[in-house]
Amino acid sequence: MNDQWFAPAHLAAMKLPGMPDTERGIRLMAERDGWRARLNMAGEPLARRREGRGGGWEYHSTLLPTRAQMALVRELGAESAPAAPAGRSELWDWFARQPEKRKAVAGERAAAIRAVKILQKGGVQVNLAVATVAHQRAIGASTLYAWFNLVAGIEEADWLPHLCPRHQGRTSVAGLSPEAWEFIKADYLRPEKRPFENCYEDLRQAAAANGWQIPAARTLRRRIEREIPAAIVTLLRDGEEAARRMFPWQERDRTCFHALEAVNADNHTIDVMVRFPDGTVDRPSIIAVQDLYSNKILAWRVDLNPTATGTRLAFYDVFRAYGVMSLAFLDNGREFAAKLITGGQPTRYRFKVTAGEMDGVLTSLGVEVHWCRPYSGQSKPIERAFKEFCQAISTHPAFAGAYTGSSPTTKPANYGSRAVGFDEFMAVFAEGVRQYNARPGRRTRVCGGTMSFDDAFARSYAQSVITKATDEQLRMAMLAAEPVTARTPDGSIHLLGNRFWGEFLHERIGQKVVARFDPDDLHAGVHAYRLDGAYLGFAECWEAVGYLSVDQGREHNRDRKAWLKATKAMAAIERKWTPDMVAALMPEIDETPAPETKTVRMFAGNAAVAVAAPDPAAIQQNEKWFADTFHAGLQVVKGGRED
Repeated sequence: MNDQWFAPAHLAAMKLPGMPDTERGIRLMAERDGWRARLNMAGEPLARRREGRGGGWEYHSTLLPTRAQMALVRELGAESAPAAPAGRSELWDWFARQPEKRKAVAGERAAAIRAVKILQKGGVQVNLAVATVAHQRAIGASTLYAWFNLVAGIEEADWLPHLCPRHQGRTSVAGLSPEAWEFIKADYLRPEKRPFENCYEDLRQAAAANGWQIPAARTLRRRIEREIPAAIVTLLRDGEEAARRMFPWQERDRTCFHALEAVNADNHTIDVMVRFPDGTVDRPSIIAVQDLYSNKILAWRVDLNPTATGTRLAFYDVFRAYGVMSLAFLDNGREFAAKLITGGQPTRYRFKVTAGEMDGVLTSLGVEVHWCRPYSGQSKPIERAFKEFCQAISTHPAFAGAYTGSSPTTKPANYGSRAVGFDEFMAVFAEGVRQYNARPGRRTRVCGGTMSFDDAFARSYAQSVITKATDEQLRMAMLAAEPVTARTPDGSIHLLGNRFWGEFLHERIGQKVVARFDPDDLHAGVHAYRLDGAYLGFAECWEAVGYLSVDQGREHNRDRKAWLKATKAMAAIERKWTPDMVAALMPEIDETPAPETKTVRMFAGNAAVAVAAPDPAAIQQNEKWFADTFHAGLQVVKGGRED
């Protein structure tokens, strides 16, 4: 072909490097890269309808990748390849892809022509001017005349692409059998990342056994680097994640938010061995919430493992201290996708979504959740904050001997020599977070290289409309405990070794109530609810005091006397009438008249019936019967039996 227009079928048949080897693949590549809309600098289209049978599209060779154009030079020759494009835009496009060495040669040639032009303007004849410049630059006069011919009729601004050398150099390729090429690719492009030297040794033995032609090792390696795209090598040898990193990351402008409008949260295991209060020695897990606008860490909680409880309490801290955000960017971990946190969200697929399931804390407060890819610093900026924590907090001098290193290969020499106490860890980590937030000169778009994260957050927070959490919303964000019983005689509830009491519990003595509380701050008290969810009131924590603590005993007695006095006053208000007043209002009851008999015994004669004298023998017989019966009853009571 003498022109530089190619149909997809022709390009696929040539199997150019960096190009699909099927006609459909070429069409998809053209559609993806928008070849049909591309124009050259003159405004001419680089795609055109194909004439003749079948129709279709043809594409100019300058649309192809650079390595594909170089392959065209070797395969079709200089006349068909884009080595010397005719159009002005094609010329400069070709010139831009040339190495600097060739561009420098074009510049030297242009300088020599300008030197001749200057001498001519000074009155020197053209032949003498050419001879003078040729002598000064140690080149032949005929060579200089040839350069003049290359730019004849060309504007000086376009000299460089015309003067650039167009020789192709060595175009011969060392012999390589197709079977050998496929063999080395199959062996080298594997996830095991086998060294090229071992792959070449296997190829050499296979070539000797099968009669294949192979070049030297260095030549073959250069051919792999030249003809197989680096992205493909990375994908097949290092994996999909490494290949994904080769695509430029998207820079997201967070200035569209204001303070607390959007947050992101994640879990991170700190590389420090800590002794927990229960005696467990392990690396603690940090669940942190970060403001997306300013990068400030708003809240964090520590747990042995990432849990929905720790996540819930971290968000509770944000609600309590700052307010309710509108957006939350989370990864799809169990601690974030749990029903307690994001239940009811339409895009929550970590667990099975059931109709009518309970709404999570974020859902019930109207927080819209967006799910991000794990371990992605572009999706969750808090990943970069965790990296800074690893560099600054984990290696703090207070953690010497407890630092584990970020991987098994980076363990320090004193690894495992000690475990830091839980309280000490909490104090050092809290100070590290404060320093992270307060460090000035942060190089972000929001901070501008001068402000700290604290400053940026405070400035925007003061100027923004913030949704504050109500007391009931804060209680919703607290952990729900198992039902506990309001014990007698005062109605106090006992939870995790602590005693809580409020006067309203008198009405619940012996009944079950539900307590909501912060497990990291039990002394702050609990909120009591009925089993049906109705709020009852707040119960304070009654701490145990020393047995011989006189001062606290006196204070307790004063409190009890004050409470009893207040209760008596309320009782006096409730009972305004005295017992005498009640008795005075009781009605008197009239004496009941004797009833009249309806039956009358008739008397016989004028005398009453005489009363007969008692018979002594009958009386003695009755007494003997009573004594015998009473004795028999006693025998029955004693377990005996009546004879």
